[in-house]
Amino acid sequence: MYLCPMNNAQLSRIFDDIADRSEIRGENPFAVRAYRAAAETISGCERPLKDIYAEGGLDALMALNGIGKEIAKKIESLVSTGKLEFYDKLRADVPDGVAAMLNVQGLGPKRVKQIWETLGVDSLEKLEAAASEGKIAQLPKMGAKSEKAILDGIAALKKRATGRFLAGDVAPIADDILAMLKTIPGAEQLAYAGSLRRGKETIGDLDLLVATRDPAPVIRAFVSMPGVEAVLGNGETKGSVRLDNGLQVDLRAIQPEVWGTALQYFTGSQQHNIRLREMAQKQGWSLNEYALSRGEEKRAFADEAALYEFLGLPFIPPELREDRGEFENPIPKNLIALSDMRGDLQMHTTWSDGALDVMGMARAALALGYEYILITDHTHSLGVVKGLTPDDVLLQGEEIARANAILKKENAGLTVLYGVECEVLASGALDLPDEILARCDLVQASVHTSLGQARAQITARAIAAIENPHVDILGHPQGRLINERDGADYDWDALFRAAAQNKVALEINANPHRLDLNENNARRAVELGCLLSISTDAHTPEMLRNMRFGVSIARRAWVTREKVINTWPLKKLLEFFGR
Repeated sequence: MYLCPMNNAQLSRIFDDIADRSEIRGENPFAVRAYRAAAETISGCERPLKDIYAEGGLDALMALNGIGKEIAKKIESLVSTGKLEFYDKLRADVPDGVAAMLNVQGLGPKRVKQIWETLGVDSLEKLEAAASEGKIAQLPKMGAKSEKAILDGIAALKKRATGRFLAGDVAPIADDILAMLKTIPGAEQLAYAGSLRRGKETIGDLDLLVATRDPAPVIRAFVSMPGVEAVLGNGETKGSVRLDNGLQVDLRAIQPEVWGTALQYFTGSQQHNIRLREMAQKQGWSLNEYALSRGEEKRAFADEAALYEFLGLPFIPPELREDRGEFENPIPKNLIALSDMRGDLQMHTTWSDGALDVMGMARAALALGYEYILITDHTHSLGVVKGLTPDDVLLQGEEIARANAILKKENAGLTVLYGVECEVLASGALDLPDEILARCDLVQASVHTSLGQARAQITARAIAAIENPHVDILGHPQGRLINERDGADYDWDALFRAAAQNKVALEINANPHRLDLNENNARRAVELGCLLSISTDAHTPEMLRNMRFGVSIARRAWVTREKVINTWPLKKLLEFFGR
């Protein structure tokens, strides 16, 4: 979508899409690789490209690794105008429906090009019809097996299709819109509400609120902002638009004195609000989105806490407002918060598939105020990325030691921990010998492959890794990708009991595509005595900021601060794991 100014995540996705469509069109492979390299550079850039361009123009963009003059000009157009004629033409040449075929597992750009040009298939619907009619099998080097795989892939896509957007995709859009509206005179308070504020992993529509006594200019700016594909409503106190990525955004303008009541109502959830209205009714009050009323008497609240207090309730954090016990049980006073996080225990460097070296990631973590980070590059058996051999692990340890020496000399207050993300093989064995793992400060084990193993088999596999005395954390246990892949089918209680018994923490992976453990599994894990980590799995400095999404999942799971190991001081963390 086009929002101006564009953020780095949006720019990165555009250049990835340019690479996909260019490859389908049969463009020069070097040009395709250049677009992919640009997408990776942009994703890993710590500063917004719009700021870099504003300060130094094209020369500043071209100083970035992998950004040549032509790509810099394209970035210039996008950050300046929110438009790129080249991209619009490419989308016309290679329709969205053709590009969408790349989402079918096993279909790469060359196959998509073959099917499109030979059969005239330009959408997933036509692809399914062609495969059902046996037309795909007749293409060169395809056959019945490939045709069945395509039908299975389309069925899997349908199963995952929810019509909802990832929170990690919606949150930057919400931030950009609110930042723009903040510049409008008279906008006193701004917030997003709905499922995004409640910390859900996927979002249907985006709900925004503004407190103002002069709503007209705010609504006018909202409905006319770049990126709007259609205006669905344009009233005196409400605007509704559909963005060009399909997301519907609703903005409500309210009076400042009812801010708390309205924010509570539009945050939801529906079931939580029903219970709250019932409580108000029992006390003789009627509650709507703006006020409590009893006859002619009305009470409005400028903040949410005052509304809850008036009804005899403690403040209920937005993430807990799902009618899942928040009215019957005490609200945890030490519910995990982003400010509690002392470190990040999963990230990658150029030793595997990360964008920066060890010191580069350390500098990025310093900017976030962390006390420690754990470097966890992939090991060699994963295959899909460059991974560490035993010798590489030893060499990386030396680099980490040098980084720590520099940081100590600078009195930086950050310690880089020596770790690895060790691959759990199909047998349950780890792909590094124990004598190498013993050298690490902390070891994370992760299951990336053969996720479709039967429940008993994959549960035994994960438990075998948990029982290795050198493993401290089990990373993104389910292995799911939201709206893309379901992940493993574990006997979760057996897994959780094994983790608790062996003092192995279970990771909530804060990558918005994963958020694994999910909230239900995280809550059950803690009930069975497990400890958790919340880590970003960052491959770029920008991804370190995804911690907020993992913390939201933990809050929705009612997880308290002491149950998350990377809220602990470094000394306690290392002593707990016997390091």
